[in-house]
Amino acid sequence: MYADKRRMAAVSPAKKDRPQSVLKAIKAASTKPQNAEMSAADAIKHLLMLGNATVAQHVRGFFKTGPGEYGEGDQFLGIRQPVLRHFVRDFRDAGIKVALPLLKSCWHEARSLSLMLLVKAYHRAALRGDEKTQKRIYDFYLKHTRFINNWDLVDLSAEHIVGAWLHGRDRSPLIKLAKSRSIWERRIAILATFHYIKKGEYAETLRIAKFLLKDDEDLIQKAVGWMLREVGKRVGEEVEETFLKRHYRAMPRTMLRYAIERFAETKRRQYLRGEI
Repeated sequence: MYADKRRMAAVSPAKKDRPQSVLKAIKAASTKPQNAEMSAADAIKHLLMLGNATVAQHVRGFFKTGPGEYGEGDQFLGIRQPVLRHFVRDFRDAGIKVALPLLKSCWHEARSLSLMLLVKAYHRAALRGDEKTQKRIYDFYLKHTRFINNWDLVDLSAEHIVGAWLHGRDRSPLIKLAKSRSIWERRIAILATFHYIKKGEYAETLRIAKFLLKDDEDLIQKAVGWMLREVGKRVGEEVEETFLKRHYRAMPRTMLRYAIERFAETKRRQYLRGEI
């Protein structure tokens, strides 16, 4: 997953490394339309103005949109993540009413913006103690997973909505997601547990990892390996190793490589050679 994040950094460079074109786009995104309350239609119009054909061509390859690839047919305007994040600030209390049309858009950036808005709305509801709104956003999210159809869309939202809502509640929905035929629902299942890892909890991550241990999809193998690595990083390497020693021989190579990425070189080689 480090490799994925490094490639993502090329699409969303650090502020000091951003070219002038990106900084200009951020400034344009920060210019609010005349209406104080922005609608989904307003948002789409604004996104169309912010698009960059050169960036769009690059990200189409980055997100595997060719025939037979996981992102087949996805369409991009060519708007970098920092620009979208600034654009989110123009929305006040936008929630599902604005998010739904955006989430159903053919444009990847519109779906990304929709999920950013939902995460923002969920967080604000949590601060208010508004469980009704939190539940509504959670239900909306799971009802529309067919539109959350690329790894970056899952990664920016699953832990903050699904993981957050199920914290302290029945987590059986994660098992249902882990058993899904949809690669994106399976990724939601494991990424949702990032919410618990950050709180020092790891049991749910290991439980979902076992369900996905022999998954054939590269993006699931990377996600599981990434979350196991985060368990080692944030909870304790001994916890991760207890799981690995029991299961690493059955793991796909990609999953294992991601899981052991932070280990000392000697130990990594032992795992890869099956010597542990």
